[in-house]
Amino acid sequence: MALTIHGIFASRAVRPLWAAQELGVPYTHVPTPYQGGATRTPDFLALNPNGHIPVLVDERPEGRVVVWESMACALYLARHYGKGDGSDLAPASPAEDAEALRWAFWAVTELEADALCVLMHRLGLPPQRRDADKLAAAERRLRVPLKVLEDHLSARAAQGHDHLAAARFTIADLCVACVANWARPSHELMHAFPRVHDWLQRCHARPAYQALKAAAKGQG
Repeated sequence: MALTIHGIFASRAVRPLWAAQELGVPYTHVPTPYQGGATRTPDFLALNPNGHIPVLVDERPEGRVVVWESMACALYLARHYGKGDGSDLAPASPAEDAEALRWAFWAVTELEADALCVLMHRLGLPPQRRDADKLAAAERRLRVPLKVLEDHLSARAAQGHDHLAAARFTIADLCVACVANWARPSHELMHAFPRVHDWLQRCHARPAYQALKAAAKGQG
């Protein structure tokens, strides 16, 4: 089998890249940026007609599998490359699988748009293009889902656990952390939700993530 992931670290492609790194899965990384037309070539559009990264291509004995949408890519890797025995980030039971699914979809529907707005209007855009009103509105809206996450982490801590779905780091943590990380430039939000902040720091301090980050810097 041969696995290929198209995308770059500074994008939603970090989700499957991080998952593959955590799982120790050998893969070929094709650093395809989302700007400059790289995702609009005939070859790329044959893989993903939407013209977006990431794209995961899994050459299996039974035939090629192509996956797009970042959360789908990450969940696919956990399901088909994880051991499923509680020793890695793959779900080890139906309950853990349900947690992974619900938190991954929750992150996309409840967090992503406003977290991306925070990232762009605090760091990503040139200062002259940042909109204080859009930023304030996004941070205000984020207080609702971040309270949900904070409360869940508090409940888990009361049970002696410091991760979302199990006593270990799982694909549920990875999927949510990739999205919630975009809100970290908001010191006000991180101060308001200290458990979220601490959990994000622990997730992103993991060796697999740090290795990806270092590799991305090395690529320029």
